[in-house]
Amino acid sequence: MARVAGRNVWIAWPVGVLCAAVVAVLAMLAAPGVPGAVTFVGDTLRTGTTTPAWTDAPRVPGPASTCRDLYTQPMWSELVWSPEALLTQRHSGALSTPEAVAAAASTPVITCHWRGDAGRWLETSVATVSVEGAAAVVATLSGQGFTCASEGDTEHCERAVGDAVEVHDLRGDRWVSSTFSGWMPDGYVAVVASRAFGE
Repeated sequence: MARVAGRNVWIAWPVGVLCAAVVAVLAMLAAPGVPGAVTFVGDTLRTGTTTPAWTDAPRVPGPASTCRDLYTQPMWSELVWSPEALLTQRHSGALSTPEAVAAAASTPVITCHWRGDAGRWLETSVATVSVEGAAAVVATLSGQGFTCASEGDTEHCERAVGDAVEVHDLRGDRWVSSTFSGWMPDGYVAVVASRAFGE
């Protein structure tokens, strides 16, 4: 085997032995930390692949004051991750039933408008209303072709026109109004009403 020009065997051997000794010392110094490093990596991998169970935090009864209050975590995730989902939040009454809003003399709490892909959208409004105002809402909606019925302590009115569906629920001093246009997630009405009524 040919020697590389300029290399001195008497220097190369001691330098090689010195390098091997340094590596051995470093390995001995690192050895006590190996079990901790293995545990750390294992814990990191386990927590990265396990999703903790999510539960809704307890809520104080009362009308929702933000759009986030209206939805359980699964429903919120479904809406947020829908294609082209965009949420607009405002503090005004429902736009779909101005006559009922005028008759109720209600106080708007929150309105959540979701826009999705292909022109589909949905909107939910929560308002507080007096007993007389709630009766006026039901009477006005009935006169506009809504089908209204009592379900326990809740007045429920509903109407479908083409691909648009309107649903109104009134209980106590709370009025929840939802309008759907080509987009109505499963269980939406029940979830929103439950959260708005503080259940």
